[in-house]
Amino acid sequence: MTDQQVWFITGANRGIGAEVAKAALSAGHRVVGAARKPESVTTAVGAAEDLLPVALDITDPHQVELAVDAATEKFGRIDVLVNNAGYGQLGLFEETSLDLIKKQFETNTFGTMTVTRAVLPVMRAQGSGHIFTVSSISGTVGVTGSGIYSASKFAIEGWMESLVLEVEPFGITATIVEPGYFKTDFLDSSSVTYGDITIDDYAKQSKEFRQAQDEMNHQQVGDPAKLATALLQLADTDHPPVRFAAGADAVQVVEEIVLPRRHENIDTWRSLSTSLGLDA
Repeated sequence: MTDQQVWFITGANRGIGAEVAKAALSAGHRVVGAARKPESVTTAVGAAEDLLPVALDITDPHQVELAVDAATEKFGRIDVLVNNAGYGQLGLFEETSLDLIKKQFETNTFGTMTVTRAVLPVMRAQGSGHIFTVSSISGTVGVTGSGIYSASKFAIEGWMESLVLEVEPFGITATIVEPGYFKTDFLDSSSVTYGDITIDDYAKQSKEFRQAQDEMNHQQVGDPAKLATALLQLADTDHPPVRFAAGADAVQVVEEIVLPRRHENIDTWRSLSTSLGLDA
């Protein structure tokens, strides 16, 4: 990868995206900061000669193409794509309408794919590039109240794991970033939505879940600036990980819940699982 890289960052106007943009600029790179309102990128990151704010709604394929064209016209290439834009659709499954579920996937899943589809021809032509897609620790395990959000992130992880193999022949690498709780505005009303249906049977679960999220808001232990620095380090690694658990809490979830649960299921049901072949 070139010494001075061009970073294309979606959702660059706040949270993790803004911190990655600031870190990349501080490291001497050039940044395409994408957000629905490009002026909000400048407000969050600060004006800089090597910053190109672009308007981008990732659910609008035409706007995606325009943003990628603006990036290549200005800087000539795209070395690192950071798929960061998205939001959290929280709430219990039955209390979340199909319209809200579709909207979650249109943004978190299909929007992310649309941006990547637009950037990949640029990376293939230059024979290099790295794609970061910000998933979540919720993309590795489901819990009460995050089923729809988790589903959108589980989908992203399966797609990215396959994409890694498909783009490798072109000198392109990719990493799924699985953040735990980072101190951003993710749990604010600007970044999270709750279900739109009320079912009495779920009243206790819903209340407890909503209360837990409200109590966690702005009390998260992860430092988004440190995560941004970590992504810069991974971008300069010859063999970056396919998955990067971001934060001590994310590592703990994978080590203590995800992997043990998978092993336990295999061990408990091994005999039945392996008995399903055709009889000789």
